[in-house]
Amino acid sequence: MAGKFPLFASLSIWGWGGLGVVLFLITFGPFAIFYLAFYILCFIGGGFVVLLLFGKINSEKHLERCEHSYLPSTQTAILKVLEEIKSESRPIKIDRRLTGSSIIDEPLQQVIQFALRDYIQYWYYTLSDDETFLLEIRQTVQNALVEFSTRSKEVDWQPYFTTRLVDDFATHLRVFRKAQERLNEREDPKQRDAPEELLDSFFEAEVEMERKICRDVVCMSRKDEEGYLRDLCEVLLYLLLPPGDFHNKNMRYFLREVLARGVLLPLINQLSDPDYINQFVIWMIHDSSCNYEAFLNILKLTDKAAELEAVKDKVLEELQYLRSLDTGGDDINFIKNQINSLLFVKKVCETRIQRLQSGKEVDALKLAANFGKLCVIPLEHIIVHNIALQFFMDYMQHMGGQAILFFWLTVEGYRVTAQQQLEVLQSSQRDGKRQSSQTTKGLLRSAALGVYDQYLSEKASPRVEVDKAAVTRLAQKLNKEDPTPEIFDEIQKKVYDMMLRDERFYPSFKQHPLYVRMLAELDMLKEPSYRGSDDGDGESFNGSPTGSINLSLDDLSSGSVDESVQLHAFISDTGACNDHGKTYALYTLTIVRKTSDGSEYIWKTYRRYSDFHDFHMRITEQFESLGPILKLPGKKTFNNMDREFLEKRKKDLNAYLQLLLNPEMVKACPMLIPYVYDFLENKAYSKGKGDFARKMDTFVNPLRSSMRNVSNAVKSLPDSLAEGVSKVSADMGRMSEKLGQDIKQSIFKVPPLIAKSDIDPEHCRVSAQLDDNVDDNIPLRVMLLLMDEVFDLKERNQWLRRNIKNLLQQLIKATSGDTINRKIVDHVDYMTSPEQVSDYVKRFRDSYWPNGILAETPPRRDKSLRMRTRVAAKTTLLGTMPDELKHIIGAETTRKGILRVFDMFQHQPLNRRLACVFLEGFLETLFPQYKFPELFVKLYSRSPRVLRYSQKLRSLHKR
Repeated sequence: MAGKFPLFASLSIWGWGGLGVVLFLITFGPFAIFYLAFYILCFIGGGFVVLLLFGKINSEKHLERCEHSYLPSTQTAILKVLEEIKSESRPIKIDRRLTGSSIIDEPLQQVIQFALRDYIQYWYYTLSDDETFLLEIRQTVQNALVEFSTRSKEVDWQPYFTTRLVDDFATHLRVFRKAQERLNEREDPKQRDAPEELLDSFFEAEVEMERKICRDVVCMSRKDEEGYLRDLCEVLLYLLLPPGDFHNKNMRYFLREVLARGVLLPLINQLSDPDYINQFVIWMIHDSSCNYEAFLNILKLTDKAAELEAVKDKVLEELQYLRSLDTGGDDINFIKNQINSLLFVKKVCETRIQRLQSGKEVDALKLAANFGKLCVIPLEHIIVHNIALQFFMDYMQHMGGQAILFFWLTVEGYRVTAQQQLEVLQSSQRDGKRQSSQTTKGLLRSAALGVYDQYLSEKASPRVEVDKAAVTRLAQKLNKEDPTPEIFDEIQKKVYDMMLRDERFYPSFKQHPLYVRMLAELDMLKEPSYRGSDDGDGESFNGSPTGSINLSLDDLSSGSVDESVQLHAFISDTGACNDHGKTYALYTLTIVRKTSDGSEYIWKTYRRYSDFHDFHMRITEQFESLGPILKLPGKKTFNNMDREFLEKRKKDLNAYLQLLLNPEMVKACPMLIPYVYDFLENKAYSKGKGDFARKMDTFVNPLRSSMRNVSNAVKSLPDSLAEGVSKVSADMGRMSEKLGQDIKQSIFKVPPLIAKSDIDPEHCRVSAQLDDNVDDNIPLRVMLLLMDEVFDLKERNQWLRRNIKNLLQQLIKATSGDTINRKIVDHVDYMTSPEQVSDYVKRFRDSYWPNGILAETPPRRDKSLRMRTRVAAKTTLLGTMPDELKHIIGAETTRKGILRVFDMFQHQPLNRRLACVFLEGFLETLFPQYKFPELFVKLYSRSPRVLRYSQKLRSLHKR
């Protein structure tokens, strides 16, 4: 039937299937299909789990059978040893004594604890809970510190701090200066300004000086630096650790990595960061307020447009803030002054940026020379000022007239020396001491004949050409009369007139570029808009804004003064004023005048420091006896607007006024009264001296107080007057010859104090030029060493260098006398005392772990902030330079020297090199018995520059 009816058969299959599904759903419900699928999946998953467990168990049994079949069984003795090691608790005793001083050991133990906690424990506890390893590490570190402390106590640190450290710094500065000179010789401006070219020149100069050492690879490659520090740390561990700990390789490598990469490398990174050094400079001189004049000088001298942009942005920010303030009354005047000052600074920055971007740099010296409006310094001031004399001496040598100048100076030296010896002779005779006058006169005759033979006789070469009749009269006096200090006065005056009036000499010198350079060194070559005294003095303040009380001075013009009239004056207030962007101090003087009838007049007037200075110059010139009595507070180039400084100056000026108006002073000098009334009258003070005269007084008078003329710088002073003529007489016979030879040698640029004639001063360390037998005065040696390199004084002639040396000697004696060496030793002892070392450790602990918590790494400061820090650091350095230093070596030389030192610290590879040099010197001092110099030669031998230089030397020797 199916065959006959196929459709019926197909329908029956689908019908039965559908009927089955319907019956299944009716019986089990609509979710039965899902249950069925879930049961099937569970069945399959359970089967896989059973197979997995069965396979794991069988595999473990199989592996266990394999181990027993190939490896021998563990011996019973080893198991017992393991059990005893586990059961034995061996406590490690930690001795907390490190240096023998409890005040050092306590903070040092805290540093060790913090370091272990933050650098070792945080990762070690993830590996093990056993404390033994940590105790062993602590014990090893303490053993190293104990050994380090023991060796430090055995070392005399005075030579290191006073000689080696200074020598390393000065030598580093010498190499940097040579690198700068080589770059300046290149014609391409891009090469001169490229930092890479400077680094190449620096390390080329270093290898020429060190010969066997060049630190370029270590300072410029991070990988090589880490390798160098690892090698060095391994040597240190060998010297400091007990043999057992050192031969433990795991312990040694672990400590080496911690010391090299966790201590030394981060320390060098921080100390070599230019921004950190700039911040440190500002912090070191934090008590010095920013000098406005120094700040403007820095802005006008900088060649970094980024610095000017940073300052300009800060100025705009401050201007926006000040303009947003809503104030009234007196505050509005202060805000207006601030805004004017900021606008002035903004204009200076914009002008300088435009010049740098246009490439039209202005040379102030050439501009001044071509412009022709220069200050005129009299010849009499030039030949008594050590800086001005140097330039005039160079000019006279160029014109062939050096013999004339040298004769004048030699005669000055003869006169002062002769006067001194005659005074000593007279003093000895008054005291009843026997002293042969014939001996002294004979020596004076010998010295005078020496001067005559050297400059005026027929055999003199070169000979000073003067009036023959005057020379003949001088020769007759020398033959017939006893020589006096004034014996050369006639010819000396003729020589002076020759230098003054001869067109070849002083008149032409005023038109020469050397004259312009001299003005720059004297700080007299400034733009008119910025000119003024050190306190911001420009034009005088035009009196009081209120009505004035006019006083008649007719009764005072003749000098007759009513003694019953009492005059009192004092400074009642101090303020700051701003004039064309220049801020200066203004003093309010209150004057009280009481007459005999009981009447009392009170008025106020306003004066600046420049007014006081001008008034002081007037009266001391008119009344020379007042000079030693009246002492005006000196000028300062820094802190001149600081509140504390102004209060101190106010106090000093008040004391000056009280002494000036003292009745005894008035009675002793009645002609002084008209000058005093003119100064105290309520009107604009008319300066009798111009700005140039006040500057000349500032430059010349400090030197005149210590040496009346230049001859004091070349004469041989006795160590003390108590030695009398006995010591001086031994040198008097050679005095004239010595003076002449010294002056003649001054035309040669030869550095003094050369220990060996075959030493090239530019290719050796600075200390190689100091002969220990020349001077035992440590401070003088150190100061000369530093001044030579910082200010490049080797380019100066011997005359100026001898001046500087004598002035430094006088300065040291005036400040500390003969105890200066003892003070140096005491200061070094104080720096290395337990109390100071403890303070160093505490500062280190508090800076790295403030409140016992590891300090976070500070974020890198943005470029604008770093540029402003550069400007602030340069301003601080330049502003702290005292006027006395400028008087000795010159203002321009001082600025160049300070900025050279600053520029040296702005290159991180060079700072890394200096840190390495200091570390080398420290280790050589700490371990003198070991061959550290040879070790450093090996460590730096990987530098390709050393290899090239060695090959160059070998090739030169073969030739």
